[in-house]
Amino acid sequence: MWEKGHVSMPSAPARRNAPHLGKAASAFFLLLSLAFWTGCQGVSAGNTTPPSGSLSLGDLSLSFGNVTAGNSETLSVTASNTGNAVITISFVTISSKYFSLMSPSLPATIAAGQSTTLGVKFTPNAAGTFTATVAITSDASSAPTNLSLSGTGVAAATGGQLSATPDTKAFGDVAVGTTQSQTVTLTNTGTSSVDISQAAASGVGFGISGITVPMTLNASQSTTFTMSFTPQAGGTVTGNVTIISNASNSNLTIPLSGVGTTGAAGTLAVTPTTLPLGSVVDGTSGTASGSLTASGADVTVTAASTNNSVFSVGGLSLPVTIPAGQSASFTVTFSPQTSGAASATLTFTSNAQPAATTESLTGTGTPASTHTVSLSWNASSSPGISGYNIYRAPYTSSCGSYGKINTALNTSTLYTDSGVADGSSYCYAATAVNSSNEESGYSNIVSNVKIPAN
Repeated sequence: MWEKGHVSMPSAPARRNAPHLGKAASAFFLLLSLAFWTGCQGVSAGNTTPPSGSLSLGDLSLSFGNVTAGNSETLSVTASNTGNAVITISFVTISSKYFSLMSPSLPATIAAGQSTTLGVKFTPNAAGTFTATVAITSDASSAPTNLSLSGTGVAAATGGQLSATPDTKAFGDVAVGTTQSQTVTLTNTGTSSVDISQAAASGVGFGISGITVPMTLNASQSTTFTMSFTPQAGGTVTGNVTIISNASNSNLTIPLSGVGTTGAAGTLAVTPTTLPLGSVVDGTSGTASGSLTASGADVTVTAASTNNSVFSVGGLSLPVTIPAGQSASFTVTFSPQTSGAASATLTFTSNAQPAATTESLTGTGTPASTHTVSLSWNASSSPGISGYNIYRAPYTSSCGSYGKINTALNTSTLYTDSGVADGSSYCYAATAVNSSNEESGYSNIVSNVKIPAN
């Protein structure tokens, strides 16, 4: 039976191997108070410099260009952890309501050396120039201060008007006799119906399918069709898809290009073939990584998607060409909203043979833990202490890799960890940070803290 209890370690004089800040540091000790049981196990001393994560963005600005008022455009930027410890993005604040964060679900964790994708949507309400700043709050030791956004709202056309997404397509290298395809969404962004009378592709090897004319699109209505490229010989080929209608832009053209290659088509392999995301608390996110390997010839990956919205893929800036014999890594984020097992198929589209490479994804959403762990420690006697960081590691037969769990510097000597999973075991340590942002080594470590299964 679990009973309320308190496990603590009394103060002790500074030891030679105690955590320290510069030359004037002295030791402080971690005290563990568990609000639901007694019997915390062994305490050992440690003096390891804590790992730290570093957040960097692939771009510091995003320009959305012209977007019709009332419509939306989404762009993304890669956020990478170039440090050696897990980091957590806890908050993203955008200074204008006309821009919004689409992904990832927050809080989002990024493992050391891995990346995630920040998706931002722009929805202007009128004609004019729009700007905003994205402020990212994380526990990274270093991070960009902000991401600049800009876009121009343009007035919606009166009458019917067609738009295509994507509005251009470069198929890249495609082996002669093989086919690459791209799905296109055609939308009437105007205020009255549009009658489409013709839809055709020009250029050797280009074609379209999935659209039957004549057809009518009402205001705000969309349809999809497929563009394809099947090169007949080696070399660069250009062409167009042309949509003829009674819209204000009566002749809508989608430029096409591709390169026929005469060498043998490459192959693309994904590792692992099944990627387990494990158990993730509902409303939070977990990540795992995989890799793509090209062989036989260079392979250009043009698209990556999943058939279940709780799984998203990031870490690849598409299109990307992978040289033969080399690999490219990617990350998958699992963001369950309800408890239970979830699965999906991740599909990579490329110019390899076959054109589609798939990976199975699995994960389990779990309810938020019903338990918390309360931590307390003796204040450091070093001068100029600004606060403390708290680190947690999973425990099996020993303490695993530590990650910082406080999103901001903790200014008291108390902390409650509410992010534990029922039935798991953990190790804890704390560090002191001074006014010069210097951080001590770990306090003594409390290990094998067992969380009840229910």
